[in-house]
Amino acid sequence: MTEATGTSQIQSRNTRVGLIAAAIGLAMLALGYAAVPLYEIFCRVTGYGGTTQVANAAQAETVQVASSTMSVRFDSNVSSALPWDFEPETVTDKVSIGARDMAIFIAKNRSDKPITGTATFNVTPVSAGKYFNKVQCFCFTEQTLQPGQMARMPVLYYVDPAILEDPDTQDIKEITLSYTFYPVDPDKKGS
Repeated sequence: MTEATGTSQIQSRNTRVGLIAAAIGLAMLALGYAAVPLYEIFCRVTGYGGTTQVANAAQAETVQVASSTMSVRFDSNVSSALPWDFEPETVTDKVSIGARDMAIFIAKNRSDKPITGTATFNVTPVSAGKYFNKVQCFCFTEQTLQPGQMARMPVLYYVDPAILEDPDTQDIKEITLSYTFYPVDPDKKGS
């Protein structure tokens, strides 16, 4: 083997290794961008971390109401950066499993300017998240309150009767639905 042939083979291997490394780097970058949406989909499907399910009104109509009941507790929190009062109208509700029910939360802007907030939510115990279905919720949209304005914010929900069949959830007697309101960053709004 001549020196030119050996150098050519080394350059060819180096080029191949470089292209493979670049492809792996691009794949990792793409996976990094896709990680958040993929994680959100995973949480929605599995109820992981107390993520609730989203049901439409037609789906809610087809659910069989069980003879069992469950206590649903409502929890409310507000970021220290948001000058709002926020609390459930009723702290606990006894619901028939499978039946649609409504909870009302009341928010009030204590500041002297309009403020937009958005709510995050979760369910505990986390294993119940995949059985807690929200049909309508204020948490799906940004909420703007004018100075001193008070708003009633409804949540329409039901607990899927399948919760009674799952060995991990069949003994649950109370579910807590918790919301935390945060201010919307005006610089990120609309992006």
